[in-house]
Amino acid sequence: MQHRKFDYIVVGAGSAGSVLANRLSADGQHRVLLLEAGRPSHPWSRIPIGFSRLIDNPAANWCYEAEPEANTTQRRIPVPRGKLLGGSSAINGMVFVRGQAQDFDTWAQLGNRGWSYNDVLPFFRGMESYSGGEDEFRGRNGVLKVTDVKEKGPLYDALVTAAAQAGISHNPDYNSGMQDGIGMTQATISKGQRMSTARCYLDPARSRANLDIQANALTETLLIENKRCIGVRYTVGGTTHEARANREVIVSAGAINSPQLLELSGIGQPDLLRNLGIEVQHELAGVGENLRDHYAPRMKWNVIPQGLTYNETARGLGLVGQVARFAFKRDGLLGMPASPIRAYVRTREGLASPDAGMSWQPFLADGTRKLAPKPGITSIPHALRSESKGSIHLSANDPKRPPAIRFNFLSAEIDREITVAVMRIVRKIMTAPAMEHIVGEEISPGTALQSDDELLAHVMETAETTYHPVGTCKMGSDPMAVVDDRLRVHGLQGLRVADASIMPTLTSGNTNAPSIMIGEKASAMVLEGAA
Repeated sequence: MQHRKFDYIVVGAGSAGSVLANRLSADGQHRVLLLEAGRPSHPWSRIPIGFSRLIDNPAANWCYEAEPEANTTQRRIPVPRGKLLGGSSAINGMVFVRGQAQDFDTWAQLGNRGWSYNDVLPFFRGMESYSGGEDEFRGRNGVLKVTDVKEKGPLYDALVTAAAQAGISHNPDYNSGMQDGIGMTQATISKGQRMSTARCYLDPARSRANLDIQANALTETLLIENKRCIGVRYTVGGTTHEARANREVIVSAGAINSPQLLELSGIGQPDLLRNLGIEVQHELAGVGENLRDHYAPRMKWNVIPQGLTYNETARGLGLVGQVARFAFKRDGLLGMPASPIRAYVRTREGLASPDAGMSWQPFLADGTRKLAPKPGITSIPHALRSESKGSIHLSANDPKRPPAIRFNFLSAEIDREITVAVMRIVRKIMTAPAMEHIVGEEISPGTALQSDDELLAHVMETAETTYHPVGTCKMGSDPMAVVDDRLRVHGLQGLRVADASIMPTLTSGNTNAPSIMIGEKASAMVLEGAA
């Protein structure tokens, strides 16, 4: 078999991997191979509302499901993951949330040098182009275009006023170092188009002679010799290939597939690997452990008909109007992110920063994710830094078989407490005086459910993830850490992991922005080592 040789091989062209491919090939000195198991693109990906057409679409989505568990009442909860260049940034809701300074300071306090808020802020600033906020916190010249949602109107005004009546102030820039308050969503959308990492990082780099981008390439295993990763084996269209890395292999396959690839390569828990017939190359107990995500009910209210929701303005002939509006103004239903307005709150006295988040969608969806016939509004509340930890492990010695995803949601008492508390805060906002002329009946959970136990039972029966899995190859120096603070896999040479799987704890909000930052910081560390 012929071995192609590169300086760097990046496995996974997602939110972090696309960044790495761009940055490592930028000076022309290093040959870089980028492998992506998914397709090059999908026509719905560029249109913002396309996320609603891709969230269940196997042409663009791996369509994973979690294992049945008691706290999800034995449901197989969907776990969407991007199956395109750009990874999940090509199918997600485009919500841009960095998280809190406390999130990254916690990483540093766990012993991860170089990951405090002050350490990562330059990477956040350097990657973005955003016109609002303060120069101290926000970037102006980065490749990732971030904008404020264009949505406006009486519904959003009423929510901001109602939040104030519930003691929650307005915050025009939740990414400026202080997350508390309610504000319009910032999104990776520009001129009506999704700003995925494929668009912002790969498109400008495609013509580089030293960058080879290979889509539809399923990486089957890492090649390990004498405790060093020397390359990868992958298949394209049924044909097997091998590529060798003169310097490093960087796994950026995401929180689901990075631990899967390590285990397929014999890196992980020995008993688990042997039971699947995999030769143990390197023992690392933490591979696939520490899985965290945001577990959130969808709270729903009827809205008094007055043209305030997309259930009224985007059905039937209204949809034709929305298409025309998007064509000329690049806004409206087709041009907005998943949730156009959000709030971050503290559920009890004495907290240093918010511990819960909530967002709103100006519509109700039916069971098929289509707009319901009656007007309504949906709120998605959840604990920000879940302490419930699950796992992701191989279900078979087969790269085409999905791994077993076990979230173990609500296993931590603090998560149960925060979830109930933030649901009560959402109710307080939705029943505030400012909402009286807008909101009708509470549909879900419904006012009949009032006690903590009743609300928790409802969460277990109905909640979904918010599609933010992290932590399965966590960074640290403890026995369960997979990578060190320079993202090098413990005990192996020539191998790093750089994606959301390295997060020791969840960030406070959507995880796409931190994943891109991880790609930026990893690139800098790799190039620093090369120099």
